[in-house]
Amino acid sequence: MKIITYRKDSGPVLTGVVAGEQVLDITAWTAARPVCALAQQRLAAAGVEAASGGIMRWLQSGADAIEALNAHVHAALATPGTRYDMLQGVQLFAPVPRPGKIIGVGRNYADHAKETGVAPFESPRIIFKVPSSVAAPGASVQRPAGVKKMDFEAELAVVMGAYGKDVPQAQALALVAGYTILNDLSAREFQFDVSQAQTTFAKSMDGFAPMGPWLVTRDEVPDPQTLDVSCWLNGARMQHGHTADMLFPVATLIAYVSGFMTLEPGDVITTGTPAGIGAFRQPPVYLQPGDRLRFEVTRIGAMEHLIS
Repeated sequence: MKIITYRKDSGPVLTGVVAGEQVLDITAWTAARPVCALAQQRLAAAGVEAASGGIMRWLQSGADAIEALNAHVHAALATPGTRYDMLQGVQLFAPVPRPGKIIGVGRNYADHAKETGVAPFESPRIIFKVPSSVAAPGASVQRPAGVKKMDFEAELAVVMGAYGKDVPQAQALALVAGYTILNDLSAREFQFDVSQAQTTFAKSMDGFAPMGPWLVTRDEVPDPQTLDVSCWLNGARMQHGHTADMLFPVATLIAYVSGFMTLEPGDVITTGTPAGIGAFRQPPVYLQPGDRLRFEVTRIGAMEHLIS
């Protein structure tokens, strides 16, 4: 299933499932989903209210979330008179508009590690992007006035669907809700040109995490290490890699991160980028106002956005 967060005709934010060129509204269904006992316990301990609706309510509903969604959608599609919206006519947002945390992984593809001139790491290099950096698919992301070295990174992003601490690698993928595409935009002057790298700051400016266009549930991506990842800048392909080349596969990343912090429903792990980013080209290629970017990941689809 492809799950979207969207709006139509300047109305409220809705949740839907894409069926071909149409959208089935599941807003009421997600709002009626019961929050699972573990989520209730964790949220109460943190003094946080459960999501009242949307994709976060679905993610907090427990281990049967995907099966329940499939059953609901198949029943709705078979019901005469079911109403749909046209996908082309709706405004898309990031599928998880405000994740609890966004965990990045540096130099996780062998070819990207090679182009940086650094030997592969012995364990994942963890980076963070703040949740407020998320932008919608199709957004026009403004280059900050003080940034001249704005760069792109095409990445497969993993959306967690369950709580996980000290997760065995063999069980890690069962905690995934689904996958999406994320552009890990970066201001390289704050990452490479200062004596103490400010990597989180470099990657967390407003709009620096365009994400989408939808979340594809994990049952449609049985093996996340079998996907092509590509980026085009103004029609020219800049990056092309394969998730089989990850130094630390998705299951390894989940197991590693969960050894130090609890992963929660809605958390996003963005899994690294292939070679070809702007900073390591000769000469370097940095993003300029008016540039158009397109990202593709097999089994997920494509996302585009602009730079302004």
